Amino acid sequence: MDTASHLLFGATLGGLALLDPVVAQQPVLAHAIMAATLIGSHAPDFDTVVRLKSYSAYIRVHRGITHSIPALFLWPLILSILISSYFQVWYQVHLVFLWAMGAVVFHVFLDWFNVYGVQCFRPLSNKWKHMDVLSLFEPFLFAIHGIGMAIWGLIGTTHQIGWMFLWIYAATFIYIALRSYKHREAVHRVRKRLGEKGTCQVLPTWQWNRWQFVMETDELFYTGMLERRELTIKDVYHKSPSDSIVQASLAADGVKAFLYFAQRIHVSCKEQDDGYVVKWRDVRFWYNHQLPFGVDVQLDRNLNVVNNSLGWRKRAWDPPYV
Repeated sequence: MDTASHLLFGATLGGLALLDPVVAQQPVLAHAIMAATLIGSHAPDFDTVVRLKSYSAYIRVHRGITHSIPALFLWPLILSILISSYFQVWYQVHLVFLWAMGAVVFHVFLDWFNVYGVQCFRPLSNKWKHMDVLSLFEPFLFAIHGIGMAIWGLIGTTHQIGWMFLWIYAATFIYIALRSYKHREAVHRVRKRLGEKGTCQVLPTWQWNRWQFVMETDELFYTGMLERRELTIKDVYHKSPSDSIVQASLAADGVKAFLYFAQRIHVSCKEQDDGYVVKWRDVRFWYNHQLPFGVDVQLDRNLNVVNNSLGWRKRAWDPPYV
């Protein structure tokens, strides 16, 4: 999910820790656990620093090893040692570790439930896992956790704060469960209405009853919207056969990074005066009759890679938000 949401959930996890009387009665320990949940809630995304090197490197690393099974233990271990040392709470280092781990696990859990995906089962599997249930930003979840933080700020730290956040987290998991149910219902509805055999992927929007979909068959990609029971096909993309020009573009570093991550792949080729332009796109992230995420490869007449550009062809504030 987005950074603001992860940090907010880290803060509310720190409030949830006040359910434990040991934590509630020791302000220094409570502050240490708050630091652990805040930093732990963002720690897996420290891999974004790789973006300073190149976007290709970022695509290969982001939500990979830093979100893996070993990372679920390594991040809390590192954080609990550093934080316990700073706050001098070695006598409760196990509590700091457990709450840091809770924050890291919840971060990866949320990432698993959105569209971008996460390699959370590395090293057992390098496959990208995504449930396609939650948007990058969920207004309802942000609102209830934000209200909880506001109430905490108004009334101060009491044992009741822990109970309030327990109810908020109960509502959070109920919301995710209901959203998952609605998602399965939407997938079934799209498959039934289209009557096509293939891979159906239904993607969330900010609206409860509004979903985007991509249907991939042997020859076509269908994109469209499902709003309540009304299904609308927006575009149909034909799969292009791979020829020598497309094969030559595979030498580009941007294409290698793109293929490492992309799943619904559409490729097109256009001839120009000085060569060719091959466009690779991930159909999952369609918006407004466009395929904004992918890589453009420029080839000369001898099919040598001249240039390649990987990334988003949209304004930062435009959907999709992944």
